[in-house]
Amino acid sequence: MSRLSSSSYTFPLWTLILCSAFLIAPVQGEVLVIGSSLPIIAAPGDDVILPCHLEPMFNVQGLTVEWSKPDLKPDPSDRLSRVEYVHLYRDRKEVPDMKMASYFRRTELFMDDMKHGNISLKILNVSEEDNGRYRCFIPKLQSRVKAAVVELVVDPNVAKTSTMAPLHPRNFQTPDPQDTTPTNAGRSRVAVVVVVVTLLLVLALAGFAAYFSHRIFQKLKQKHQKDKTQKQPLQV
Repeated sequence: MSRLSSSSYTFPLWTLILCSAFLIAPVQGEVLVIGSSLPIIAAPGDDVILPCHLEPMFNVQGLTVEWSKPDLKPDPSDRLSRVEYVHLYRDRKEVPDMKMASYFRRTELFMDDMKHGNISLKILNVSEEDNGRYRCFIPKLQSRVKAAVVELVVDPNVAKTSTMAPLHPRNFQTPDPQDTTPTNAGRSRVAVVVVVVTLLLVLALAGFAAYFSHRIFQKLKQKHQKDKTQKQPLQV
Protein backbone atom coordinates (compact mmCIF):
# COMPACT_ATOMS: atom_id res chain seq x y z
CA MET A 1 0.00 0.00 0.00
CA SER A 2 1.31 3.45 -0.88
CA ARG A 3 2.37 5.72 1.92
CA LEU A 4 -0.44 8.14 2.62
CA SER A 5 -0.80 10.86 5.17
CA SER A 6 -3.91 12.22 6.78
CA SER A 7 -2.75 15.70 5.78
CA SER A 8 -3.45 14.79 2.17
CA TYR A 9 -7.14 14.60 3.02
CA THR A 10 -7.25 17.86 4.94
CA PHE A 11 -5.45 19.84 2.23
CA PRO A 12 -8.61 20.46 0.16
CA LEU A 13 -10.38 21.73 3.29
CA TRP A 14 -7.69 24.31 4.02
CA THR A 15 -7.66 25.30 0.37
CA LEU A 16 -11.40 25.96 0.47
CA ILE A 17 -11.09 27.94 3.70
CA LEU A 18 -8.36 30.18 2.26
CA CYS A 19 -10.25 30.69 -1.01
CA SER A 20 -13.46 31.56 0.82
CA ALA A 21 -11.60 34.10 2.96
CA PHE A 22 -10.40 35.89 -0.16
CA LEU A 23 -13.89 35.75 -1.67
CA ILE A 24 -15.79 36.98 1.38
CA ALA A 25 -13.43 39.80 2.37
CA PRO A 26 -13.95 42.06 -0.68
CA VAL A 27 -17.70 41.43 -0.69
CA GLN A 28 -18.12 42.52 2.91
CA GLY A 29 -15.81 45.54 2.90
CA GLU A 30 -15.99 46.84 -0.66
CA VAL A 31 -17.72 50.07 -1.63
CA LEU A 32 -20.02 49.62 -4.62
CA VAL A 33 -21.57 52.10 -7.05
CA ILE A 34 -25.30 51.35 -7.33
CA GLY A 35 -27.74 52.83 -9.83
CA SER A 36 -31.34 52.01 -10.68
CA SER A 37 -32.45 48.73 -12.22
CA LEU A 38 -35.62 50.43 -13.52
CA PRO A 39 -35.74 53.16 -16.17
CA ILE A 40 -36.51 56.70 -15.06
CA ILE A 41 -39.63 57.82 -16.95
CA ALA A 42 -40.44 61.51 -17.41
CA ALA A 43 -42.43 63.87 -19.58
CA PRO A 44 -40.82 66.63 -21.70
CA GLY A 45 -40.13 69.64 -19.51
CA ASP A 46 -39.78 67.64 -16.29
CA ASP A 47 -36.90 67.91 -13.88
CA VAL A 48 -35.57 64.41 -13.19
CA ILE A 49 -33.08 62.72 -10.92
CA LEU A 50 -30.93 59.85 -12.13
CA PRO A 51 -30.28 57.86 -8.94
CA CYS A 52 -26.80 56.66 -8.13
CA HIS A 53 -25.13 56.15 -4.78
CA LEU A 54 -22.36 54.27 -3.00
CA GLU A 55 -22.94 51.46 -0.59
CA PRO A 56 -21.93 51.34 2.16
CA MET A 57 -21.93 55.11 2.66
CA PHE A 58 -18.69 56.66 1.46
CA ASN A 59 -17.60 60.30 1.22
CA VAL A 60 -16.87 61.09 -2.44
CA GLN A 61 -16.47 64.86 -2.12
CA GLY A 62 -12.74 64.53 -2.76
CA LEU A 63 -13.07 62.17 -5.74
CA THR A 64 -13.86 62.69 -9.41
CA VAL A 65 -17.41 61.86 -10.48
CA GLU A 66 -18.20 61.48 -14.18
CA TRP A 67 -21.67 61.34 -15.74
CA SER A 68 -21.68 60.47 -19.43
CA LYS A 69 -23.75 58.80 -22.14
CA PRO A 70 -21.91 55.53 -22.89
CA ASP A 71 -23.67 55.01 -26.21
CA LEU A 72 -22.07 58.15 -27.65
CA LYS A 73 -18.76 57.42 -29.34
CA PRO A 74 -16.05 59.78 -30.64
CA ASP A 75 -16.01 60.53 -34.34
CA PRO A 76 -13.47 58.04 -35.79
CA SER A 77 -12.69 60.42 -38.67
CA ASP A 78 -11.63 63.16 -36.25
CA ARG A 79 -8.60 62.21 -34.18
CA LEU A 80 -9.08 65.28 -31.96
CA SER A 81 -12.69 64.54 -31.14
CA ARG A 82 -13.63 63.35 -27.68
CA VAL A 83 -16.73 62.26 -25.85
CA GLU A 84 -17.83 65.11 -23.62
CA TYR A 85 -19.52 64.66 -20.29
CA VAL A 86 -23.07 65.21 -19.24
CA HIS A 87 -21.65 66.36 -15.92
CA LEU A 88 -18.09 66.33 -14.56
CA TYR A 89 -17.20 66.88 -10.92
CA ARG A 90 -13.49 67.27 -10.14
CA ASP A 91 -11.46 68.98 -7.41
CA ARG A 92 -14.66 69.53 -5.39
CA LYS A 93 -16.39 71.52 -8.12
CA GLU A 94 -18.11 71.14 -11.49
CA VAL A 95 -15.97 71.37 -14.62
CA PRO A 96 -18.32 72.96 -17.21
CA ASP A 97 -15.67 73.26 -19.92
CA MET A 98 -15.79 69.51 -20.60
CA LYS A 99 -19.53 68.97 -20.65
CA MET A 100 -21.85 68.63 -23.63
CA ALA A 101 -23.32 71.93 -24.78
CA SER A 102 -26.88 70.59 -24.67
CA TYR A 103 -26.53 70.00 -20.90
CA PHE A 104 -25.00 73.38 -20.06
CA ARG A 105 -26.65 74.80 -16.92
CA ARG A 106 -29.09 71.90 -16.85
CA THR A 107 -27.31 69.42 -14.57
CA GLU A 108 -26.25 69.40 -10.95
CA LEU A 109 -25.18 67.06 -8.18
CA PHE A 110 -26.39 67.11 -4.60
CA MET A 111 -23.19 68.57 -3.18
CA ASP A 112 -24.10 68.30 0.49
CA ASP A 113 -25.18 64.67 0.12
CA MET A 114 -21.97 63.57 -1.59
CA LYS A 115 -20.37 63.06 1.82
CA HIS A 116 -22.96 60.32 2.32
CA GLY A 117 -22.21 58.69 -1.03
CA ASN A 118 -25.08 60.23 -3.02
CA ILE A 119 -23.90 60.98 -6.56
CA SER A 120 -27.35 61.21 -8.17
CA LEU A 121 -27.60 63.58 -11.11
CA LYS A 122 -30.39 66.11 -11.50
CA ILE A 123 -31.29 67.15 -15.05
CA LEU A 124 -33.54 70.15 -15.61
CA ASN A 125 -36.16 70.55 -18.33
CA VAL A 126 -35.64 67.22 -20.07
CA SER A 127 -36.59 66.63 -23.70
CA GLU A 128 -36.77 63.61 -25.97
CA GLU A 129 -33.19 64.35 -27.04
CA ASP A 130 -32.14 63.37 -23.51
CA ASN A 131 -33.38 59.80 -23.94
CA GLY A 132 -30.82 57.05 -23.44
CA ARG A 133 -28.44 55.45 -20.99
CA TYR A 134 -26.40 57.46 -18.51
CA ARG A 135 -23.30 56.21 -16.75
CA CYS A 136 -22.07 57.41 -13.37
CA PHE A 137 -18.41 56.59 -12.86
CA ILE A 138 -15.84 57.20 -10.11
CA PRO A 139 -12.49 56.43 -11.76
CA LYS A 140 -10.34 56.48 -8.61
CA LEU A 141 -12.68 54.48 -6.39
CA GLN A 142 -10.89 51.47 -4.90
CA SER A 143 -13.53 48.96 -5.94
CA ARG A 144 -14.35 46.36 -8.57
CA VAL A 145 -17.65 48.20 -9.21
CA LYS A 146 -16.81 51.81 -10.05
CA ALA A 147 -19.75 52.58 -12.33
CA ALA A 148 -23.48 52.11 -12.77
CA VAL A 149 -25.86 52.76 -15.66
CA VAL A 150 -29.26 54.45 -15.43
CA GLU A 151 -31.71 54.69 -18.32
CA LEU A 152 -33.82 57.79 -18.93
CA VAL A 153 -37.02 57.59 -20.97
CA VAL A 154 -38.64 60.91 -21.90
CA ASP A 155 -42.12 60.12 -23.17
CA PRO A 156 -44.50 62.85 -24.40
CA ASN A 157 -47.41 60.59 -23.47
CA VAL A 158 -46.51 60.85 -19.79
CA ALA A 159 -48.45 63.54 -17.95
CA LYS A 160 -46.19 66.50 -17.26
CA THR A 161 -45.66 67.43 -13.64
CA SER A 162 -44.95 70.80 -12.13
CA THR A 163 -41.32 71.94 -11.95
CA MET A 164 -41.97 74.66 -9.38
CA ALA A 165 -40.16 72.60 -6.71
CA PRO A 166 -36.80 71.86 -8.34
CA LEU A 167 -35.47 69.86 -5.38
CA HIS A 168 -38.42 67.47 -5.49
CA PRO A 169 -38.98 66.37 -9.09
CA ARG A 170 -41.43 63.68 -10.09
CA ASN A 171 -38.89 60.86 -9.90
CA PHE A 172 -39.11 59.75 -6.30
CA GLN A 173 -36.51 57.01 -6.89
CA THR A 174 -33.67 59.21 -5.69
CA PRO A 175 -31.64 57.01 -3.33
CA ASP A 176 -31.34 58.02 0.27
CA PRO A 177 -27.98 56.77 1.56
CA GLN A 178 -29.55 56.22 5.00
CA ASP A 179 -32.66 54.49 3.67
CA THR A 180 -33.01 50.90 4.86
CA THR A 181 -35.97 49.91 2.68
CA PRO A 182 -35.47 46.84 0.41
CA THR A 183 -34.21 48.54 -2.76
CA ASN A 184 -30.85 48.04 -4.44
CA ALA A 185 -29.28 48.06 -0.99
CA GLY A 186 -31.50 45.23 0.14
CA ARG A 187 -30.78 43.21 -2.96
CA SER A 188 -27.04 43.62 -2.48
CA ARG A 189 -27.31 42.47 1.14
CA VAL A 190 -29.30 39.43 0.05
CA ALA A 191 -26.61 38.60 -2.49
CA VAL A 192 -23.92 38.80 0.21
CA VAL A 193 -25.94 36.52 2.50
CA VAL A 194 -26.45 33.99 -0.31
CA VAL A 195 -22.71 33.96 -1.09
CA VAL A 196 -21.74 33.53 2.56
CA VAL A 197 -24.29 30.75 3.19
CA THR A 198 -23.20 28.92 0.04
CA LEU A 199 -19.55 29.08 1.05
CA LEU A 200 -20.37 27.86 4.55
CA LEU A 201 -22.28 24.90 3.12
CA VAL A 202 -19.36 24.07 0.84
CA LEU A 203 -16.94 24.26 3.77
CA ALA A 204 -19.21 22.06 5.90
CA LEU A 205 -19.44 19.43 3.17
CA ALA A 206 -15.69 19.56 2.63
CA GLY A 207 -15.14 19.15 6.38
CA PHE A 208 -17.38 16.09 6.54
CA ALA A 209 -15.69 14.61 3.48
CA ALA A 210 -12.24 15.18 4.97
CA TYR A 211 -13.32 13.70 8.32
CA PHE A 212 -14.79 10.51 6.82
CA SER A 213 -11.85 10.17 4.42
CA HIS A 214 -9.50 10.39 7.36
CA ARG A 215 -11.48 7.74 9.27
CA ILE A 216 -11.45 5.41 6.26
CA PHE A 217 -7.73 5.99 5.83
CA GLN A 218 -7.05 5.14 9.48
CA LYS A 219 -9.09 1.93 9.26
CA LEU A 220 -7.31 0.84 6.10
CA LYS A 221 -3.97 1.61 7.70
CA GLN A 222 -4.83 -0.40 10.82
CA LYS A 223 -6.06 -3.32 8.69
CA HIS A 224 -2.90 -3.21 6.63
CA GLN A 225 -0.72 -3.27 9.76
CA LYS A 226 -2.77 -6.13 11.23
CA ASP A 227 -2.49 -8.19 8.04
CA LYS A 228 1.23 -7.49 7.90
CA THR A 229 1.66 -8.65 11.50
CA GLN A 230 -0.28 -11.86 10.91
CA LYS A 231 1.77 -12.75 7.84
CA GLN A 232 5.11 -12.38 9.63
CA PRO A 233 6.63 -15.90 10.42
CA LEU A 234 7.05 -16.78 14.05
CA GLN A 235 10.67 -16.86 15.13
CA VAL A 236 11.63 -19.86 17.30
